[in-house]
Amino acid sequence: MARLLKWLLWAALVAVLLLAATVFALHRWVGTDDFRQRVEREASAALGVPVVLGSIAVSVWPLPAVAFEGLTVQSKPPVTLERLEVRPQWQALLQGQLRVSTLIVRKAVLPQQGIDAILLALQKKPAATAVPAAKASAAAKPSEAAPATTDDLAWLPRRTVLDDVTWVSAKGTSTALEGEARLAPDGLPDSASLRLIRGNLQGLSAQLTREPRAAGQASTDDQWALRVDVGGGKIEGKLGMQRGAGKAGRELVLQGKLETRDVEVSALTAPSKPLSGLLEASTTLEARAATTEALVDALQTQTSFTVRNATLHGIDLAKAVKTVGLSRGGQTQLQTLAGHVGTQGRAVQLSNLVASSGALSASGNVAVSPSKALSGQISVNLSGDSKLGSAIGGAVGIPLVVSGTLEAPAVTLSRAALLGAAIGTALMPGVGTGAGAKLGGKVNEELKKLFGK
Repeated sequence: MARLLKWLLWAALVAVLLLAATVFALHRWVGTDDFRQRVEREASAALGVPVVLGSIAVSVWPLPAVAFEGLTVQSKPPVTLERLEVRPQWQALLQGQLRVSTLIVRKAVLPQQGIDAILLALQKKPAATAVPAAKASAAAKPSEAAPATTDDLAWLPRRTVLDDVTWVSAKGTSTALEGEARLAPDGLPDSASLRLIRGNLQGLSAQLTREPRAAGQASTDDQWALRVDVGGGKIEGKLGMQRGAGKAGRELVLQGKLETRDVEVSALTAPSKPLSGLLEASTTLEARAATTEALVDALQTQTSFTVRNATLHGIDLAKAVKTVGLSRGGQTQLQTLAGHVGTQGRAVQLSNLVASSGALSASGNVAVSPSKALSGQISVNLSGDSKLGSAIGGAVGIPLVVSGTLEAPAVTLSRAALLGAAIGTALMPGVGTGAGAKLGGKVNEELKKLFGK
């Protein structure tokens, strides 16, 4: 027995020495310039964009991994990663399969324009010439292609860690974040956490947790619980996704319902500040698309909201009425602001807006384009009991056209209302301005009805 134990100890020692020698040899080989240049060539050919590597190393602590340091994808602008660490699934590796257990990205800068350039280069790459008949048939009829299987998603890392990763938008604004995500074998997230450490929405944190399926729930139906802490308040709710819907069995359906409580509005729009106040809202969302990427553009939301103690920045509605829409800048204090918001992709439509503050009240509809341009019309009422309302003989239903952008909004009288204001001022200086503007607005509406416009 003692002799057998002795042989086992010697065998273990030899195995450890062989492993150490293998790791040492692998470390020396991977660290050579020849190996690094080979990886650069392979990566450049795969992406269609030159790739430069500072160094490659094999580490064994705390877990075996291959680390790429000083990685630069020379797009315009370049995508840079200080360190990219890949930890394989060793059980799969012993079976000759390369599957990633953990992917760690440290101190990366990801410009949106650079990412777009890489995607464009990938699209321009020539397709493989030899395509099996089955795949060719599926490519010819994408609507009938089979949905992705678990094996198709095996290359995705089971765990991804982001450490100080900076996203630079097309407009040059930067947002730095850290987070972690864990994927299930079906490629969908089991859990995810995110915290913004610099830039827009700094301090925001979010957690997403997959919920266990209820008895009788289809295997293609999944739900997640979402919580976002931002602006001193929180957004909570459920998100659900159905896979395999539609005629071809490839459509993804995303649905959800969220509740927003005590969130400072300006924290959601920083660095711009068109509106401030505490937001209460109920939101429903839905999107239908064939791929997860297309879900963003297909997303539609409907929100009913109320903002308490609101301040509208960039517009003084009372002065706009007094100056027949020529006033610029200023702000409007509102006790309440309520309405409905509908979105389609990046386009926003505000409807049934109702605002009130003492002697001032307003209502209307405003649209926000993807470029943040404003368009719409609001109707402003000023009580004759107020100082300004008394000066102009009261102002009820004055129509103001909204234009400009979120950062620089503007309100002016419509052309018909402006003509009416001019006539009213000529007949009764000061007192007739508001009445004339209101009459001009009504005439404009009746003309639209008459001609069906």
